[in-house]
Amino acid sequence: MPARQQRSSEDSGKVLRRRQTLLAWGFALPFVVIFCVFMLVPLLSSMAMSFTDITSRDLRTPFNVNVVGIDQYLALAKDPRFLHSLTVTGIFVIVGLPITIAIAMALAVALNKGSRHLNAFFRALYYAPVVASVVAVSMVWRYILQSDGLLNSILSVFGVQGPDWLHDTRFALPALMVMTIWRNTGTLMIIFLAGLQSIPTELKEAAAIDGAGKWRIFRSITLPLMRPTILLGAVLLSVAYLQFFEESFVMTQGGPLDSTLSAAYYVYQKFGFGQYGIASAASWVLFAIIAAVSVLQFRVLKSED
Repeated sequence: MPARQQRSSEDSGKVLRRRQTLLAWGFALPFVVIFCVFMLVPLLSSMAMSFTDITSRDLRTPFNVNVVGIDQYLALAKDPRFLHSLTVTGIFVIVGLPITIAIAMALAVALNKGSRHLNAFFRALYYAPVVASVVAVSMVWRYILQSDGLLNSILSVFGVQGPDWLHDTRFALPALMVMTIWRNTGTLMIIFLAGLQSIPTELKEAAAIDGAGKWRIFRSITLPLMRPTILLGAVLLSVAYLQFFEESFVMTQGGPLDSTLSAAYYVYQKFGFGQYGIASAASWVLFAIIAAVSVLQFRVLKSED
C-alpha cells in the first residue's frame, strides 16, 4: 500500500475513533451530570463540612464558618453516644449477618431441588418482604411486637406473659434483628440459588459415585464453588446492615435508652439538631468502616485461584 493511502487510512481511523468517543460521551453525559450534581458534589461538600463547625445557623453564610481541622473527629472519639451507636451497629452486623447467610443458604439448597412450580411459589413467598416497603413492614412488625400485640397474644394462649419487646432494653435490639433478618433473607436466597444452579451437576454425581455423602459434597464441593457468590451476598448485606436506619426510626426511635441507636440514626439526629459538621464527620467515619469491612470480606472470602 502506498504511503499516502496508508496515511489516509490512518487518518480516517482516527476520525472514526474520535467520533465514536464523542458519541459515547454524549450518551454518558446525562449520567455524568446527574452523578456530579446529586452524588459527587454532596460528597465533597460533606467532606469539607466535616472539617468545619458549621451548624444550621450558618446556612446563610456558609463561607464564614470556622475550619477546625480534625476536631470534629476527635469529638466523636470522645462522644459516648457515638461509640455506643458503633457498638450497637457492630452487634447488629456480627450477629445478624451470619444468621441471615445461614438461613438464606438453607432455603436456597432446599429450593434448588424438588418441583419447579412449587419452588417458584416459595421463591416468590420468601422474596415478597424484600419488595415490600420497609416502612410498611416496620409498622406491621411494631404491631406484632407491642405489649398487647399479636406475638404476646399468642404467647398468652400458652400461659406465657410476653414482655414489651420494643420498650425493653433486653429485647428491643434482638426484635429489630429478627425483623431485619426476615426481610433480607429473600435477597440472599435468590443470590445463593443462582450460584447453586451454576455448579456443574457432574461434580456432585462423581463425588456421590466415590461414596461421598450429602454433607461431604456440600462441604467439599458446593461451599468452595459458592465462595464468590457468598462474598457478593456478604458484602451487599453487611453494607446494608451497617447502615440500618429505617427499622430503628420507625419502630423504636433509637430507644429505649439508646439500645437500638445505630450509627446511621446518630448521624440523622445530629443533622436534625443542626450540627452539620459533626454529622458529616460521623457519616465519613461510617463510610470508612463500611470500606474496611468490605476489604476484609474480600480478603477472607476471595477465591483461592
